[in-house]
Amino acid sequence: MNTKNIEKQFQILRTLLAIAIATAVAFIIIYFIDDNPTATIKEFVLGPLQSRRKIGNIITNMTPMLFVGTGVCLIFSANQTNMAVEGGFFVGAMLASVAATMIKLPTPLHIPLCLMAGGVAGAAATAIPTFLFVKYNAKPVVSSIMVNNMCLYVGLFVINHLIRDPGAGFLASYKFAETSRFPEMVKGTGVHYGILVGIVVLIVGYLYLNKSKAGYEIRTVGRNVDFARYSGIHVSRVITKAQLLGGFLAGMGGAVEVLGMYKRFQYQALTNHGFDGIMIGIMASYNPKMLPLAALFLAYIRVGADCMQRNSNVPVELANIMISVIVIMIVAESFLYKMKHRRIVAAAGKELAGKEAA
Repeated sequence: MNTKNIEKQFQILRTLLAIAIATAVAFIIIYFIDDNPTATIKEFVLGPLQSRRKIGNIITNMTPMLFVGTGVCLIFSANQTNMAVEGGFFVGAMLASVAATMIKLPTPLHIPLCLMAGGVAGAAATAIPTFLFVKYNAKPVVSSIMVNNMCLYVGLFVINHLIRDPGAGFLASYKFAETSRFPEMVKGTGVHYGILVGIVVLIVGYLYLNKSKAGYEIRTVGRNVDFARYSGIHVSRVITKAQLLGGFLAGMGGAVEVLGMYKRFQYQALTNHGFDGIMIGIMASYNPKMLPLAALFLAYIRVGADCMQRNSNVPVELANIMISVIVIMIVAESFLYKMKHRRIVAAAGKELAGKEAA
């Protein structure tokens, strides 16, 4: 067995162990704070499967994660910690709302236009920290967090002064044109056709990152920027491309979310969808092929926590505790490192012995 296969096996093992430990932590918390822990755990684990509507909630929770998660895979594969996908999701939803309320077109043109508007807004959000890094070496982990605040207030300004509906009774835009909205796929579930767009984005993102020359350049820059530079790869151009594409997908995810789940724009704060994308990206090791499983897991425990909260005194934030534990353990480089090292040394010894015998 070669080193690459051992690395993959241990990455899967680390993720599974992290999930098991996080689940154990959640059960312990439930045991200590709830009067009937057995029933509460059962509600947490099986509650999302009790009705068609709850299963639909899992799918609708997954849908925006597919877009943002794929964008995060592109960004982080270039070894760039650009958290502006959070702000990109928000302004993507905002600009798509502007297009959905102010432009009149038939559905085959209106929906793509709204998605394009959302994607452009998301790309603009990630472009700012990218430019600062490429031009002035400003660390994107800091500048991108500042950009998120900018996106929030710019978005709220546009909603307030351009498309706010004074008759709504709360801070919200005018209603979206019906030609701009994604229709419901299965009535009574909330599942809309945006999930199909998300699946297409996921497949294209995987092929782009793993089967194309441009994707190879992104991964090479992420693994060893000096080697990439000496190989003739234009590092700044590759980093910029990865960031813009990632932001574009995050903004498109914001567009799909508002046009599929709402009749008008009504966000008043950042939604945390971008940070959800970062979390599932980490769980999937920035591999789009593994994103559906990570997104399904996160969506499932979120719905389970909501079911649990309605029937017990355990707060819904338990799901966030679980995800935090998982992410911490996955990014901890020393977790299972000694065991992995022994396997690699043993495999190398066997390979060497086989060559000597031959």
